[in-house]
Amino acid sequence: MRKEFNITGSCNPEWHYMVDTAKRFQAVAKLIEKGKYFTINRARQYGKTTMLDMIWRKLSDRYLVIPLSFEGLGDSSFATEAAFASTFSKMMIRCLASINLDEELAGIWQDASPKSFDDLYSVITAFCKRSEKPVVVTIDEVDKSSDNQLFLNFLGMLRNKYLERNINGMNSTFHNVVLAGVYDVKNLKLRIRPDAEKKYNSPWNIATDFNVDMLFHPEEIAQMLTDYENDVHTGMDIKEISKEIYKFTSGYPFLVSYICKKIDEEFNRLWISESIVKAVKLLVQGGSTLMDDLSKNLENNPEFREFMYSISINSTDYSFSLLNPMVNMGNMFSYIRNKDGHVVIHNLIFEEALFLYFTIDYAIKNNSKLSPFQLNYVRNGQLIMEYVVTRFQDLIHEEYSDSTVPFLEREGRLLFLTFLKPIINGIGFYYVEPQTRDNRRMDLVVTYGQQEFIIELKIWRGDKYEESGRDQLAAYLETRHAEEGYLVTFDFSKNKQIVEPQWIEWNSKRIFEAVI
Repeated sequence: MRKEFNITGSCNPEWHYMVDTAKRFQAVAKLIEKGKYFTINRARQYGKTTMLDMIWRKLSDRYLVIPLSFEGLGDSSFATEAAFASTFSKMMIRCLASINLDEELAGIWQDASPKSFDDLYSVITAFCKRSEKPVVVTIDEVDKSSDNQLFLNFLGMLRNKYLERNINGMNSTFHNVVLAGVYDVKNLKLRIRPDAEKKYNSPWNIATDFNVDMLFHPEEIAQMLTDYENDVHTGMDIKEISKEIYKFTSGYPFLVSYICKKIDEEFNRLWISESIVKAVKLLVQGGSTLMDDLSKNLENNPEFREFMYSISINSTDYSFSLLNPMVNMGNMFSYIRNKDGHVVIHNLIFEEALFLYFTIDYAIKNNSKLSPFQLNYVRNGQLIMEYVVTRFQDLIHEEYSDSTVPFLEREGRLLFLTFLKPIINGIGFYYVEPQTRDNRRMDLVVTYGQQEFIIELKIWRGDKYEESGRDQLAAYLETRHAEEGYLVTFDFSKNKQIVEPQWIEWNSKRIFEAVI
């Protein structure tokens, strides 16, 4: 049976097509060798569990690697100190039995039956001193319990034992403790509810920062597809397909694997750009844990929702600083990233998902407005963008008065996206070029089948600024080898003149202008 692309659970190189993880693992192995404690804190479906499995598979000859997981632990395990100590001891016993450890060594946990953290302290010491190999404990899904005080007390006990290694020897406690989860337990203020001081006081400040790059870069995607192509022989252009997948995903591991899996198993192994877009559209429609979490995180935190709205819809420019709680949260979930010191949406798939979330939300709340009810936007299978822009101008003038100017200034782009979405739904796709983002200008790239449209959404700042907008759009069209573009300007001045949209020639390009 040949390998497959995997999007659930841990990846195994014998069963799954994978990128080369050698460099990543070497960095982790160095941390293990130096006796570091650390947390692999990355967003969901980012390869955390796969990395923990690699530690067990590749280092068990040199270390006693004990892989634990807090997945499935109920509240009763954290009800009392005795309950937690007993639960942790039973987890150790089960794991040691599964790796066929010497019964005498495993019996240390069985005989101790710890009922307190003091008991755990003693049994850990006895166990590690008896072990012939340094003991490495990995705990997956650790953030499921990171808002529980008993868990923090447990980390505090491990911290004390770590600090005492200089006195009692390296073998007096675990050589390494490796935690894995979305939240970094060194910074629990994003996880714990704001009802206690403990949210600012993590006991895990002895942990080393985990700076290993776990994204899939184009050359790594190409290597994975080369392995696949050697088995399947589709004739794909590996280099171009790898670049296209990276363009949409920015290397987010799950997103890369999802696209590959869809093309291999559901799209007749047709490795072309259209198949990638088709997979992306399925992703943003929801159903995956990753997209469900995106929605939940926006719904559950109004301040974070507003932050993500300002970035995605209004292109507000923020400096990238993890000292800011909203930036920290967005970075933790990998919804945003740092680009030249500024906050940007992490990838085009999240960009489209955010657009979809906010446009549907607006459409539900305002279902009587901006309905593109006429059906002749598409003729003979071709989208007539000129008519789309013209009709949008008409509807805005019909539905919104001068009293709504402040609203329009904030929501103008959202209105256009809300209007456009049902027209291209099922066939089309749109995204924003990150390099053209700012709070006054946003270049929207719209695809519809084989057609591609460049639409600049701009806020009026005077005639001179309008000319610079034409210059910018013409220059951008040149970079994309396009001859035509669309300039939609939102004019909120009191003396604006409503003119019919028209085509103009500008810097050897045709631009269709409309003033809203």
